Amino acid sequence: MDSIDAKSFRQALGSFTTGVTIVTTVDQDGNNVGVTANSFNSVSLDPPMVLWSIARTSSNIATFTSASHFAVHILASDQDVLASHFSKRGVDRFAGLSPSRGPGGVPLLDGCTARFQCRMAFQYEGGDHLILVGEVLEFDHHDREPLVFKGGRYAFALPKASGPIPAVDTSSAPGAFAPDFLIYQLGRAYHQLFARLRPELDRHQLGIADYFALSMLGVRDGRTVSELDRLVSYSGNHVDIGCARRLSDLGFVDIGSQADARLTLTSQGQHVVVELLAAAQAANDDAENGFDPSESRLLRQFLNRVITATDPGLPSPWSA
Repeated sequence: MDSIDAKSFRQALGSFTTGVTIVTTVDQDGNNVGVTANSFNSVSLDPPMVLWSIARTSSNIATFTSASHFAVHILASDQDVLASHFSKRGVDRFAGLSPSRGPGGVPLLDGCTARFQCRMAFQYEGGDHLILVGEVLEFDHHDREPLVFKGGRYAFALPKASGPIPAVDTSSAPGAFAPDFLIYQLGRAYHQLFARLRPELDRHQLGIADYFALSMLGVRDGRTVSELDRLVSYSGNHVDIGCARRLSDLGFVDIGSQADARLTLTSQGQHVVVELLAAAQAANDDAENGFDPSESRLLRQFLNRVITATDPGLPSPWSA
């Protein structure tokens, strides 16, 4: 066979989506050792056995080949940072962690989708890797979405809808937008969600600008009128001194005496902000009912990318 280009071969292998694991053990001095690996697979149900492989160039290969036990952790979708940390060289990979102990004293990490505690059974040659087979002594499994790896990047595993996906009618008249037009979809979703808050706004005699002002004060209190106006400008609403006085008359804020006065929530105002947040959270939860955690995270990721791509340089309420 002609020589295979290693880079192209690696890219081709990357088209196969895998899970992501961290494999842990202890060295002869009892120190915790762990590596990130995606070369994991099941071997047998009876007896229960799994395998993974470690590169011969790994600085931890001697520790794993001499270990009597190891643990394989299938990572959850929110553990990508942990996976990256365990793939770094020259760092304390267990810093800040408080692992429990499994057979042979192996460290066990929390928050995973599944964990397999194994006794070393066999070791096989595998080219530039060594294949380690373990007999599963104990395992646990949790209802968490797994972290996946595809094309050299971490990703989400999303369930595919059963049955055919309804076609979107894109045959619109010239000058008209189709049902999948992004501005239409985002706008309709926003207005339908915001409609859930209207009864609460009416109950507290609040306009939309009043609501945005209180929301920004709930994130960080003591902002000036001009600061609030800049923060809510993305919505097309404006906070001016009239808005500030209206909130003061309602008993929700105190206004400072400076030229550009700072607004501070009163105890009544803090209570109203909590009520508004609860109504917003309920609308949020209802909208995401039926989503799995990966879909929710992916939706937020895409929306953040849209916000970043279209941001004219507006301040963030959480950093401004």
